[in-house]
Amino acid sequence: MPPLRQGPLAHLIRDVKFLTSLPDPVTAAYGRRVLDGLRRLFQVIHRREKMAPTHFQRALERARDQVLAVGKRAPPRSEARNVAERFRRHGASYFRFITTPGLEPTNKSPRRPIRFVVQDRHVAQGSRRGGRGRRWCERIWTATATCTQQGRSVFDYLHQTLIAHFAHQPTPSLLPAGP
Repeated sequence: MPPLRQGPLAHLIRDVKFLTSLPDPVTAAYGRRVLDGLRRLFQVIHRREKMAPTHFQRALERARDQVLAVGKRAPPRSEARNVAERFRRHGASYFRFITTPGLEPTNKSPRRPIRFVVQDRHVAQGSRRGGRGRRWCERIWTATATCTQQGRSVFDYLHQTLIAHFAHQPTPSLLPAGP
């Protein structure tokens, strides 16, 4: 069974903020209600240090339940209904951090080391469509992300890889050195 994951809460917040900018007043009002609930949820999170753990947990769960209740009750507008459907289908994953110790409200920390890959793909705009170019990008991005996560020098790793290649030796491992 795959591990439970935190849903992309930042994407949901972005889409709810978009609803507030729409010209339809009914959809915009729905977006504001959901956004207000999300703000209250994060206000609870920011007050964590000032609350007893059990009180904090109850307040967090109450704020989550309010966001879900408001989010699932959308007006009969397509954009609002799309967001409401996401709440119905994925609501538990957006707020998994509330019931899973050690999980952060956002999934940014695991993605931070590979953010440059996403940015490079956007900048390249599909210019690496050939098989060899795609494979090279995949491999260099993997090596760069792995070295970054391990605190290793990307330059040193690539230098060692080239030396091994020209000496007909095995490629250095990207696996961590130890526990």
